Amino acid sequence: MNGAYGPGWIARILSIGTALYLVLPILIVLPVSMTDQRFLSLPHYGLSLAHYGTVLTSPEWLGSIWQSAQIALAATVLAVLTGTAFAVAAWRLDHRLTRLLMALMLLPLIVPSIVYAIGLYRYFRWWDLLDRFAGVVIAHGVTGIPYVVITVSASLAAFDPRLEQAARGMGASLSQVLRWVILPRIMPGIVSGAIFAFIHSWDELVMVLFIASRDVFTLPRRIWDGINENLDPAMAAVAVLLVGLTILLLLLDIVVRKRSDG
Repeated sequence: MNGAYGPGWIARILSIGTALYLVLPILIVLPVSMTDQRFLSLPHYGLSLAHYGTVLTSPEWLGSIWQSAQIALAATVLAVLTGTAFAVAAWRLDHRLTRLLMALMLLPLIVPSIVYAIGLYRYFRWWDLLDRFAGVVIAHGVTGIPYVVITVSASLAAFDPRLEQAARGMGASLSQVLRWVILPRIMPGIVSGAIFAFIHSWDELVMVLFIASRDVFTLPRRIWDGINENLDPAMAAVAVLLVGLTILLLLLDIVVRKRSDG
């Protein structure tokens, strides 16, 4: 097949169909969030922003938003510090053992979340970290490390080692080389990893269901409980806000990458 009906045409149709399949549920949530009804449904008589007002004035919703933001920020800091240090160490050593450790660091992306959550539940019981802010931060931070390792390792792969050699030849110490030469060059990768780690923590639900209950009540957890209890349309409004924040962060990541490439 050639011309307009060649393989390229089929690939475009498949790409468009896949994109629509992924985006359609998100597009449906938007009108549902502006329904004029008191239950989850499409608008009947007109659009309403009342449910957004409910979210922005409710102490419960605002408390969960604030708690999720705090946890996501703390988990991101933990993931960035640990993931960056590991990626730089693995890049400098370049040993078989480091490759094995690299594979182990990526396990949270491979192991199903529910399996990991069950393991955390048993482990956190010993350390009295269930339903604790620190426990959720540790869980989200550890599972966010792979995102940082991947993005920072990609930046290090493009790093010119002659820059480090030149700096060491001019008398710079190892810490000075790290601060003034390596980190500025891989900063786009660090920022990208931080963005993905934040999104992961902000949206994560499965682990929170296992290791938190009353004292730690994140935004995804409140949405989950709302679905099981009353089907309040405010949940759709929150979902739109979550998607909007995620899109903004992904656009920020694109901007950072373009500036680094330019």
